[in-house]
Amino acid sequence: MWLYLTVARGKFWHLRDFDDDILKHDPPSTWPSVIAVVPARNEAASIAQALTSLLQQNYPGEFSVVLVDDHSEDATAQIARQTASELNAESRITICTAAPLPANWTGKLWALNEGVSLAADRGDRARSRAESRELQRPTWAPNYFWFTDADVSHASDTLHRLAARAERDQLDLASLMVLLQAKTLPERVLIPAFLFFFLKLYPPRWIANSRARTAGAAGGCILLRSEALQRIGGFAAIRGEVIDDCTLARAVKRGGGKIWMGLTRASVSHRAYTTFREIGDLIARTAFTQLRYSFPLLFGTLLAMFLIYVAPVALQFAHRPTQRILGACAWLLMSLLYLPTIRFYRLSPAWAVTLPLTALFYSYATFLSAARFWLGRGTPWKGRFQSQPISRDIEK
Repeated sequence: MWLYLTVARGKFWHLRDFDDDILKHDPPSTWPSVIAVVPARNEAASIAQALTSLLQQNYPGEFSVVLVDDHSEDATAQIARQTASELNAESRITICTAAPLPANWTGKLWALNEGVSLAADRGDRARSRAESRELQRPTWAPNYFWFTDADVSHASDTLHRLAARAERDQLDLASLMVLLQAKTLPERVLIPAFLFFFLKLYPPRWIANSRARTAGAAGGCILLRSEALQRIGGFAAIRGEVIDDCTLARAVKRGGGKIWMGLTRASVSHRAYTTFREIGDLIARTAFTQLRYSFPLLFGTLLAMFLIYVAPVALQFAHRPTQRILGACAWLLMSLLYLPTIRFYRLSPAWAVTLPLTALFYSYATFLSAARFWLGRGTPWKGRFQSQPISRDIEK
């Protein structure tokens, strides 16, 4: 199994191949127009940093921001307005409140849809005025939407790099996996593995390969061509999906679009996890959804997790020397493949040998996700619960 993961899984473990911070970015002849859409629900602690990073983007093209307050119960909207005022950027940002959440929609997708709809309404009004004056199409109508989370701060050249790559490679979707926090003990133990497991499921080489079926994206930073969004039917086509980022990427790729995903340390999530339970809830929120709410897939996944990650350690207690040696070789290979992820987070190499223990925790969280589904108990996420597919059509 580990030989297969080493040589035949798209070299998912070799992070330098898709580390956007070290890749070349040739500027396009014309910079496309972009509107950033930021869904925000109860993000008072991080919204000022996130908006500041957006409003200070060093981007040569036309760029504006739409922040959608998803019925926050804190001062998210007020802090956002204050931040824009302090930066003298009120003309470059629109802050609105989402309409009540309809049935069969997840909260984030509805907020994104509201932001896109607002931009479209503005475009229609501006286009009407332009046509009446016999002018060209309004220059601010976006070529791309930049979907980013309200707890993520970006480097000043993030949009510059994303747009340059998208234009050069004619991408319909370009995404960056932002750097998650790895400061507390639970984060250091579990967060690097979150990236490792994600890349194993969605190898970036396979994502970028138009002939491969694999499609994935990281929801914290997605640049999407507006034509591609229209081509897939807008967010209404995926309105009930919990794993919205990868579903969006799959819809774009199935529609003939080109997609790409990379990594960056320059965009940072401010969401901190101080306990193992918090990270367990993060995993449990989507784990059983990833398995399509299937008991056979759950059983197969837990068995595979044991065989791939735990068995090499268990074999150290076998009676036969050959079994112990093979188990040790598998454990060593596992640690070597995990080491680039540990280095990406700038942690001690010693953390690489802890992957079997981490895999046990992820297995527990996956089972917990299934148990909550069967018991009709959702995992809380910003004051909302979701324990089952929103609709039978969406489940299919």
